[in-house]
Amino acid sequence: MKIILTINWVNIIKNSTFVLMNIEVCYTPQAYPLFHKPNTIVVVIDVLRATSAIATAFYNGVAKMIPVATVEEAQVYKNKGYLVAAERNGEIIEGFDLGNSPFGYMNAKVKGKTIAITTTNGTQAIEAAKYADTLIIGSFLNLEVVVEYLKSQKKDVLFLCAGWKNKFNLEDTLFAGAVADALISKSYFDTNCDSTIAALELYRLAKFDLYKFLSNSSHRNRLAKLDLERDIKYCLTPNQCPVIVILKDNYLIKL
Repeated sequence: MKIILTINWVNIIKNSTFVLMNIEVCYTPQAYPLFHKPNTIVVVIDVLRATSAIATAFYNGVAKMIPVATVEEAQVYKNKGYLVAAERNGEIIEGFDLGNSPFGYMNAKVKGKTIAITTTNGTQAIEAAKYADTLIIGSFLNLEVVVEYLKSQKKDVLFLCAGWKNKFNLEDTLFAGAVADALISKSYFDTNCDSTIAALELYRLAKFDLYKFLSNSSHRNRLAKLDLERDIKYCLTPNQCPVIVILKDNYLIKL
């Protein structure tokens, strides 16, 4: 007679000498100093739309991007002849080349270029965490490769949500929950962080229809009023741009 044993590897790991990697979620850049720790990978998230635009840019051949916090810094790069993306409140700033719509990076003019970029929220989050040991860019567009990268690194992870002007938003939190869910269910990760648990629960409610779940969210409605529904749908569609983008010496580059 055969005896079939069902093994719960997570419980075995928890009760052994293995140390599980910890996952935390920080909902706004302003709160980042409360979470900063050495030897942690920070995943910056601005689903609608900066990190989605960045993933799209590198998938379409951009060489480097220079994230800057202010329009004044962006203007300096423009004066030097760089292509410059500058967005505030969902709209491209007059006089600059690009905004933060992913569709602006789907053409030949960006291939091989170095582009400076400033946005309302995403580049503020990058600025807040620029001294992290490792900083990568996260969006639904590169969801699966972000999961695989984090699994391979075997380090603690902090998801830094860009939010909206230092306030909580839903879409960034859902992405943090999506990656946390994949890591905890399939590898040596766990969490003792309430903000991560909240992100997990929100994602599990939303995962079957992200677009519908976000129908009443503030930033989705803000962008819809600017006639940007196409951007919203694109940014919520997983795994269209399988690239890892990392911050090295103040440049974003494709790993």
